[in-house]
Amino acid sequence: MSKRPPVVRETVSLYRAKSTLSALVERAAEGEEIVISKSGKPKAKLVPLEDTRPQRVAGRGRGRWVVAEDFDAPLPEEIVRAFGGGDG
Repeated sequence: MSKRPPVVRETVSLYRAKSTLSALVERAAEGEEIVISKSGKPKAKLVPLEDTRPQRVAGRGRGRWVVAEDFDAPLPEEIVRAFGGGDG
């Protein structure tokens, strides 16, 4: 489990955010939330990522597995009984 420091929300101007973006990103990565404002009005929030794993890509494993035609056929009776099902 990752440690989660308390959220410290600071508001910075858009001008300051542009000139110190790298430092603000590092602070956000450490757990801080930073609100970016323009003309005194909140416009965006810089927050830490919860999950940094790459997004899954659909179809990536295509052709790597073979599914038998009878994959959904009923199980043999002795296996059903072994799991407490069936008649006995």
